[in-house]
Amino acid sequence: MESFIIEGGHQLSGTIVPQGAKNEALEVICATLLTEEEVRITNVPDILDVNNLIKLLIDIGVKVTRNSRNDYTFQADELNLEYLDSLEFVKKCSSLRGSVLMIGPLLGRFGKATVAKPGGDKIGRRRLDTHFLGFKNLGANFMRDEERDVYQIQAKHLKGTYMLLDEASVTGTANIIMAAVMAKGVTTVYNAACEPYIQQLCHLLNAMGASISGIGSNLLTIVGVKSLHGAKHRLLPDMIEVGSFIGMAAMVGSGVRIKDVSLKDLGVIPDSFRRLGVKIKVEGDDIFIPHQNHYVIESFIDGTIMTLADAPWPGLTPDLLSVLLVVATQARGSVLIHQKMFESRLFFVDKLIDMGAQIILCDPHRAVVVGQDHRITLRAGRMTSPDIRAGIALLIAAMGAEGVSRIENIAQIDRGYEDIEQRLNNLGAKIHRVDD
Repeated sequence: MESFIIEGGHQLSGTIVPQGAKNEALEVICATLLTEEEVRITNVPDILDVNNLIKLLIDIGVKVTRNSRNDYTFQADELNLEYLDSLEFVKKCSSLRGSVLMIGPLLGRFGKATVAKPGGDKIGRRRLDTHFLGFKNLGANFMRDEERDVYQIQAKHLKGTYMLLDEASVTGTANIIMAAVMAKGVTTVYNAACEPYIQQLCHLLNAMGASISGIGSNLLTIVGVKSLHGAKHRLLPDMIEVGSFIGMAAMVGSGVRIKDVSLKDLGVIPDSFRRLGVKIKVEGDDIFIPHQNHYVIESFIDGTIMTLADAPWPGLTPDLLSVLLVVATQARGSVLIHQKMFESRLFFVDKLIDMGAQIILCDPHRAVVVGQDHRITLRAGRMTSPDIRAGIALLIAAMGAEGVSRIENIAQIDRGYEDIEQRLNNLGAKIHRVDD
């Protein structure tokens, strides 16, 4: 198991370019299962979650050509459908959250899918009810194989219908869209997730011959087509990585430029950091974070304590609350961080408290951060990354701490961030990867 050794106290400066979007990559790569023709995807991040999904597609017979490090061509013309029911496939799915996104395209194209309960972050239960209710509305039948803990889904013919989703689940919406594009008739999905990566999935599918309207809204209309064809697609920059870099630049930066961020797709992310007092300059499609000796947390108009809470798009993504929390530890003022969607995602704050952060963990969903305005510098420590976003938050804390810190289980960070130590070291960080 690998770890990071971080020498804190080094200022970051220079320019960094965000990778392609992890969550979009998982969606659109699975969408290539919907056609037997070639689909070329560029700006693919070279990260563990994406690479493992690509390996899984190769295992079931997808022909994958790596044109360059971040450029792939997929062709799903000769799939081994029997492998989908094997114990080996089930085991691999159980450790990869992205495998759940294979259900929709396999069901839509072949009328059946067998998928294990997906793994991934240790951030609390992630239910699949929205996915299955959507498939059921389209005419699919499913059952759970208790012995192997897998879901078997079948449908001779999917039929378009109206459905109101019980929650605006991103992966649930993506799966339902991919299942419905070749269903007979018209499918209307209300309360659909509408984040930029769902929009990108819809744009790719339309380029492949699908008929999807209402893109960017929570009401999608999908007119079923008989088949899809090949297409080309480029991933957006990863908004979570952009937000992570903003947090790093605020905490330990002396002038950092984040290039080509696709500002229109960042939503409220920049303003959420501005509420913590972080100065953000927009220059074209770049973001520049100048050095700040102090940043002051805003209050609401009525003078009450600032609250940052996650919400479905266009609200604040839950993936950045961990970063915002760390940035707040060295701000001037106090803020309530309210993580509504996952019940275990704030437990990493115990490590920050050990490092000297002033944080009150109210319950599994809420934490009050009392910013110290650099009066109390974080202490170096030894910690373990429980999930991708907590891992990057702990890395930011370690870069701002006095002394040498160690972060273990960095495979969690590698799941979502490409060459992170090399890219940050190019900005002036001192991060060393070691193999335990």
